[in-house]
Amino acid sequence: MEKDLIEYLAKSLVDDPSQVNVNVVEGEKSTILELRVAAGDVGKVIGKHGRIAKAIRTVLQAASAKAGKHTTLEILD
Repeated sequence: MEKDLIEYLAKSLVDDPSQVNVNVVEGEKSTILELRVAAGDVGKVIGKHGRIAKAIRTVLQAASAKAGKHTTLEILD
């Protein structure tokens, strides 16, 4: 569910939605979602001073807490 949420949010923000890729890395106590977008769209996902990235992480934490999980987001270049 969290992967779909991040994909939806990222595709809504970028110019090239076909380049959005979310990779799930399962750990023992937490899950890491690795978000990759086109090189020109990285700034749109991060936002000024990281505000958009922080907002996406906040929504992700709320969704994963509801499911009783700990999930983090990494935005990769």
